[in-house]
Amino acid sequence: MNDTLASAPHQAGGTPLEPTEILRRNYSLASLRSIIAAWDERKRFRWELEQMSKDNPHLIDDIGLTRRQVETEIAKPFWRR
Repeated sequence: MNDTLASAPHQAGGTPLEPTEILRRNYSLASLRSIIAAWDERKRFRWELEQMSKDNPHLIDDIGLTRRQVETEIAKPFWRR
């Protein structure tokens, strides 16, 4: 038997799992917490950036961003980098 097939995880029916299925099943609680923390940080950062652009637009220039870059960043959903 082929070594690759012999070592591949299988479903209950005996068929090999797809790589994406294997990745989905290997998430631990710690990695899920890490993902959620990253999402929360992105959401908070984008909210703060939006507030800064409204309240103190001159600070946006000071950090070297354009208005378009700020708008693009603010528009991203929290799960996107």
